[in-house]
Amino acid sequence: MSQQVMDRIEYLVLLVAEFAAHNRMSEAKAYRYLNQYGALALCNKHYNVMHTLSVEENIQTLREYCQRRGGNL
Repeated sequence: MSQQVMDRIEYLVLLVAEFAAHNRMSEAKAYRYLNQYGALALCNKHYNVMHTLSVEENIQTLREYCQRRGGNL
């Protein structure tokens, strides 16, 4: 696996873990929530921009994105 792919995977794992911590939920539940509302696909698609922003900014963006799609956090 290329280093670029590994970097992307590591960043997605970090975002899921941080999202879980910010919302006081398990990482498994955070993963399911983010996946259900398309946020993981968004992160994968826009990785080149998102990884340059702060984790806090990305967590807020993910929360708002999911809420616009029917999420309730």
